[in-house]
Amino acid sequence: MTTTSHGAALEWRKSTRSAAGDECVELAAGIAAGGRAPAVLVRDSKAPAGTVLRFGGSEFAAFLGRVRRGELDP
Repeated sequence: MTTTSHGAALEWRKSTRSAAGDECVELAAGIAAGGRAPAVLVRDSKAPAGTVLRFGGSEFAAFLGRVRRGELDP
């Protein structure tokens, strides 16, 4: 488990659709820069102590929409 800069514990979760391997991302609920708005935190499950990306709620919703529409498929 990781903690925020305020000391609050983060509960990371993997997608229920992820394969048995560790090739996926994990998500946690967090706080956006500035400390007030909610955010979605994303990290690589293979490197839990590595970089954490922080998205505002609307940014993450837009990203998921593009994924669902297949706009980011190779």
